[in-house]
Amino acid sequence: MWVIQDKGDFLNLDSIKEEISQNLNQAVSVTVYGMRNKTNNYVGIISGIYPNIFTVLADGENKSFSYADVATKEIKIEYL
Repeated sequence: MWVIQDKGDFLNLDSIKEEISQNLNQAVSVTVYGMRNKTNNYVGIISGIYPNIFTVLADGENKSFSYADVATKEIKIEYL
């Protein structure tokens, strides 16, 4: 299992896009940190790569996430 945030404290959008695009169709666990300490967890497959977002097919639905949220650590991606 690998967590994208473990690469270091400073991540730029280009390196995040490259890392996620290299793992297209890979199983992932996505943790979304919301307001008031609420978290949502999704387990699925990276299904799409777009200029500003990527999608994860979880529970039969495509969930979209932005690369900026990964950079600001509002979401965490773990490769399974």
